Amino acid sequence: MVIEHVAVVGTGYVGLSNAVLLAGKLQVTAVDIDPVKIEQINAKKSPIVDSDISHYLEKEKLNLIATTDAIATYKHADLVVVATPTNYDPIKNHFDTSSVESVIQAVLAVNDSCLILIKSTIPVGYTKELCAKFNTDRILFSPEFLREGKALYDCLYPSRIIIGEQSERAQQIAELFVQGAKKENIDVLLTSSTEAEAIKLFSNTYLAMRVAFFNELDSYAIAHNLNTQQIIEGVCLDPRIGNHYNNPSFGYGGYCLPKDTKQLLANYGQVPQELMTAIVQSNRTRKDFVAEDILARQPKVVGFYRLVMKAGSDNFRSSSIQGIMKRIKAKGIEVLVYEPALADDHFYNSEVVKHVDDFKRRVDVIVANRLSDELSDVLDKVYTRDLFGKDS
Repeated sequence: MVIEHVAVVGTGYVGLSNAVLLAGKLQVTAVDIDPVKIEQINAKKSPIVDSDISHYLEKEKLNLIATTDAIATYKHADLVVVATPTNYDPIKNHFDTSSVESVIQAVLAVNDSCLILIKSTIPVGYTKELCAKFNTDRILFSPEFLREGKALYDCLYPSRIIIGEQSERAQQIAELFVQGAKKENIDVLLTSSTEAEAIKLFSNTYLAMRVAFFNELDSYAIAHNLNTQQIIEGVCLDPRIGNHYNNPSFGYGGYCLPKDTKQLLANYGQVPQELMTAIVQSNRTRKDFVAEDILARQPKVVGFYRLVMKAGSDNFRSSSIQGIMKRIKAKGIEVLVYEPALADDHFYNSEVVKHVDDFKRRVDVIVANRLSDELSDVLDKVYTRDLFGKDS
């Protein structure tokens, strides 16, 4: 089949970065329920913080429009890319895939030939279940491996492209992403849909495990008054371990790692395991340890500097520093927040201080998951585990 018109549903990091990537070669329509986002995209402004997306929207020639009219878009699409959010539901112990399913149902109702490519993160076995439920073979899955604030960069220079079907049409879809990328000699892997789903969850759980490992190393060093940085540098000189993704933090967080690790653990069911449970538990234990270490300073007012997960991002959903904040508040300690990305005056009943100098003056301890030059004049107040000055 010929793929000329692509509809991308959802304009978060995954959806918008893929829409921009594909719009260099194809006609792309981005679909979202938020009219503000649609207006921004059509005005060539990025609704999310990503410098590459902003540059491409403003400067590059893209065949991209955005709309809230989903049905009209689906009718004329050759390929529909689904990139709607799938948050983890702790009560059901499962991703909330309702948004994905509603899009697919709507597409199948108005278009009897287009392919549907799921980019949202889903449970293992979900694509096969959907194909059986809707009696169709037009649904495929392709995992994404994107960093917040670097989503388009990771599309342009992908670590790999994986399509969850071993067929000519899967190869054709893979080629669309290869053609839009700048990287040469991209590894392309065609697997079954269930294996592709597992690749996504196991990849992110491995990254979470690595974060947890170096955080627990750091906890040990703090408890025994050892130099964490020297230990990590020595450990990571082993090329099998490598000097990457090793900077201690308050825990893993963000869009993917917390929910993906929990979903993978839930997928195990009756399969014996110990490690997957330990990874999830380790993240809670680390936050407990860090909170107690802060409380040992006996502060009266604790300031939380930035809630975002990474520099160059505006996302603070499930950020690890929020877990520390909740533990500190639970002990009755007054908490102030400095977060320029917040427009509100309060965050979970804590005052949001608008001016950084006022913030620094009013607190006894400043908790910062990552250091900033903005704090250089009050380092004696700062509590951080950022040893290497990098996000990971």
